[in-house]
Amino acid sequence: MIGLLVVLGVVLVLVATVVSIYNQLVNLRNRFKNAFAQIEVQLKRRHDLIPNLVETAKGYMAHERETLDAVVQARNQASAGLERAAGDPTDASAVRGLSSAEGALTGAMGRLFAVMEAYPDLKASENMKQLSEELTSTENKVAFARQAFNDSATTYNTYKQSFPAVVFAGMFGHVQDAALLEFDSEAIAEAPSVSF
Repeated sequence: MIGLLVVLGVVLVLVATVVSIYNQLVNLRNRFKNAFAQIEVQLKRRHDLIPNLVETAKGYMAHERETLDAVVQARNQASAGLERAAGDPTDASAVRGLSSAEGALTGAMGRLFAVMEAYPDLKASENMKQLSEELTSTENKVAFARQAFNDSATTYNTYKQSFPAVVFAGMFGHVQDAALLEFDSEAIAEAPSVSF
């Protein structure tokens, strides 16, 4: 009788451990998906501000069509990358594609701001000042949201790869690691600086 109680106790402890591991994996995956949703909000805001910025700049920068077109094209690619990654934040290739597209957009925006320095009337425009301020604020929010996402993804990956969770993660459908959202470090070393 005591042997049966011991076996039953061990089975109950094992079942409780497996249930706890499953629940923690689901909890951590949902946290990093939520963190990605926060990035999505900020990147959509960034993408929505860019056409207004380009339209404002067009009136002053008639000879800079190539720069403006590059920004629009990079924005469209970043929006498409965001849509793919938002569809499944657990898809590492989609997150890497978003990282690449956002890096390209940041580079194009940097070139636009550099060219804008040659247009004093554009720099003095109230509309451009406001758009630039909103864009800078959004860039800071993106950086914070990206850090929160990467922290959540790292916590998920660490737990999933730790014992005893690593034994059960594959059985519960937690096969792929969460990809970190990393932008080109050179392009984001600092937020675009805009001086008017």
